[in-house]
Amino acid sequence: MSVPQREFVQQLEPVAGSLALSALVAALPLVTVLVLLGAVRMRAHRAGLTGLAVALATACLGYGMPAGQALSAAAQGALFGLFPILWIVVNALWVYRMTVRTRHFDVLRRSFSGLSADPRVQALVIAFCFGALLEALAGFGAPVAISAVMLVALGFSPVRAAVVALVANTAPVAFGAMGTPVVTLAQVTGLPLDTVAPVVGRQTPLLALVVPLLLVFLVDGRRGLRETWAPALACGLAFAAVQFAAANYVSAQLADIGAALAGAAALVAVPGARRPASEPVRNAVLTGARSEDLDVRDSRADVVRAYAPYALVVAVFSLAQVPPVKGLLARATRTFDWPFLDVAGPDGKPAGGNVFSLPLLATGGTLVLLAGVLTAAALGVRAATAVREWAATVRELRLAILTVTSVLALAYVMNLSGQAAAIGHFVAAAGAGLAFLSPVLGWFGVAVTGSDTSANALFGALQVTAARQSGLSPVLLAAANSSGGVLGKMISPQNLAIACAAVGLAGREGDLLRKVLPWSLGLLLVMCLIVVGQSTGVLGWMLP
Repeated sequence: MSVPQREFVQQLEPVAGSLALSALVAALPLVTVLVLLGAVRMRAHRAGLTGLAVALATACLGYGMPAGQALSAAAQGALFGLFPILWIVVNALWVYRMTVRTRHFDVLRRSFSGLSADPRVQALVIAFCFGALLEALAGFGAPVAISAVMLVALGFSPVRAAVVALVANTAPVAFGAMGTPVVTLAQVTGLPLDTVAPVVGRQTPLLALVVPLLLVFLVDGRRGLRETWAPALACGLAFAAVQFAAANYVSAQLADIGAALAGAAALVAVPGARRPASEPVRNAVLTGARSEDLDVRDSRADVVRAYAPYALVVAVFSLAQVPPVKGLLARATRTFDWPFLDVAGPDGKPAGGNVFSLPLLATGGTLVLLAGVLTAAALGVRAATAVREWAATVRELRLAILTVTSVLALAYVMNLSGQAAAIGHFVAAAGAGLAFLSPVLGWFGVAVTGSDTSANALFGALQVTAARQSGLSPVLLAAANSSGGVLGKMISPQNLAIACAAVGLAGREGDLLRKVLPWSLGLLLVMCLIVVGQSTGVLGWMLP
């Protein structure tokens, strides 16, 4: 059958007829971004734009993609970065900013400090549970910065507060920013969200069982583990159970919100968790100065309003899952042929990128926007003030917006030109070893880019292609990319810099890295073994 003149057919071996050379050339955009970020220490948005330029040049010169189609692919990736990805992030961070402006965030902080006088339990409430809630709503460094500052206010030393905040920011990352990483993973791989999210939800909850125990050890060593293992385990179990249930049966966007609230509830329900720690414990752990405003007494009405934004987000997303409402929202989705793009895969079948879907209402960002409007009303924020806060949020995220759009544009160019497919076919030579290496690739991507979303955009399609060539489950390896990636978050230069800046340790990023790197590598090994087990009969029963 003759191929129409305007159609571009992807080639796996366009460079000298060699798969190895073709894969090497295809890797140039990724190598460029990673080197610029990791070695040259270039700002992320500049590295992303440079990598995009290399991807476009490679697509046109190395893979024969027409320039017009390559630019069209980049435009589609950039649009997806703006909507729905950044549409979610902007609106989620807007909700948080309104709580700060109205000082209800301070009320929430005092409410948490009153749950227990034991610093080990406080670390679990603030760094693990509240940090997960912030990750669910904002992500992009906010959980580490805010949790670390709150811990310092409670009397933790800056170094201990930063380490605890970094290590805690693991289990919720894959479903952070209202599920942005898994939504991106589903989009770039072409796998359904309700297929990918459940598998991620059968991997990261296992981390949630371990991390709370690790946190109390980091706070107070073996004594902390011996004396507070029960509340830590209860917190981890509740978090893991709800994250699993939400990701599999409710909504990936709600996974972290529900898990964070369940973890906190289970934590304070354990007998003894609310009792004050002995003075030797407090003196050994709390070596910093305690904030005086923690002694302020808030009214019950103020406490209720402080929790209202998070309750409203849960309510709006839950309502959106009701079948009649879900169907009504879906009617606003617009699907159309993407202009100036006509790509076929190596097998001659049309690529999924030829068609673009725009979910105007049935998307997390729009639902968060609605929750934000309700939040403004609940907190007494005037309409003009709310609009100014929204605009300020966009200004605050302007460089992150540029970074995300450029990285997703790069990913789309690589995917639609055939570069990702060539790398995937070459990597597939690892065979069964891919199951072990898959989380490592995600970990490396997040360690360099600082974002599970970006790592999924860069490596998601590659993982799927490699899996299909090696006979492994594409869904498993795609999920492993995201699940392994969350463990690279604590060692990413961006997160380390955020943690240091938040607690006044600027310039000591290297010290923090040395403290958290062993835990990052140890947990990564655990995740690699989990994925290997899930790829065989040992743990294969865990998969849907």
